[in-house]
Amino acid sequence: MARKDIFGSVMGSAAAAQQDKDVSSYAVRGASRSIIQSFEELSKSSVVELDPDLIDTSFVSDRIGDDDGEFSELVQAIRERGQDSPILVRPHPSSSGRYQTVFGHRRVKVARALGRPVRAVVKQMVDQDHVIAQGQENAARANLSFIERTLFSERILKSGHSPEVVKSALTLDDTTFSKMRSVSNNISEDIILAIGAAKGIGRDRWWQLAKLMEHPANSAKARIFVQTDAFSQVDSDARFNQLFDVLAASGKTARPSPARARETTWAPKDNSVKARITDNGKVFTLALKSKDASAFGAFIAGRLGELFESFRASEAENKTGD
Repeated sequence: MARKDIFGSVMGSAAAAQQDKDVSSYAVRGASRSIIQSFEELSKSSVVELDPDLIDTSFVSDRIGDDDGEFSELVQAIRERGQDSPILVRPHPSSSGRYQTVFGHRRVKVARALGRPVRAVVKQMVDQDHVIAQGQENAARANLSFIERTLFSERILKSGHSPEVVKSALTLDDTTFSKMRSVSNNISEDIILAIGAAKGIGRDRWWQLAKLMEHPANSAKARIFVQTDAFSQVDSDARFNQLFDVLAASGKTARPSPARARETTWAPKDNSVKARITDNGKVFTLALKSKDASAFGAFIAGRLGELFESFRASEAENKTGD
């Protein structure tokens, strides 16, 4: 299958010459147009065979672990048919004689496992072009999960690149990029790695988990839960769902009920008035009934000032008498 023409922006010296310009130009031109030549055209004349032991991984990881089943299938396919398409590497920026993978990490691992050289295109490129090519190749294959793409975007940012480079590398709209940032800001990388790639869990479910993780107590609860046997013994999608359910349930815990109000009653010997007194610590209620209730209530109300002054004097006397 022919590879889409998405690598034009990183295949020639023009990209390096433009590196000091506003990187948002990548989203307009580099991500959608060929500046010099396509990857297919370059690979026709520039493929070499390299010792896989001389090739290091990208400086920004884009995967969370490996799917053993998919990797075994790739090993079998390359063993039987050979390596159909070359990988892209660049000369290692800090180790002479070595290379750094731009894309094709699994094909390097397969070649190493089979004891074979790996077919590769070697291209000099700066870090910015490297991550854009790496991200766009992954987008073309569409086999990274949402959380792998989220973690990849966060690692690009932490390596010093701008949001515009991230959006160009992963072909993101502003809404998706914003939700990715919400997820990576609220769910720590150690929790994400514990969950795994979660291939079946999409953007909105991760965003909902991030909202649950905004509560500080849930972060500590999550770290404890991901270390349990029940969590570790299921696949990645199930791990996500287990953690989500635990944190969602904790948010539904009933709040402790307020302190129960204390109630007492009072009446004179002739029962001409009855008083019900309710006190919950913040509100004190005195309710009067029976034949003299109205007159007695008016009598109390008319002397509230006098009663309050007596209360203050009593309080002061108690304090000085200790």
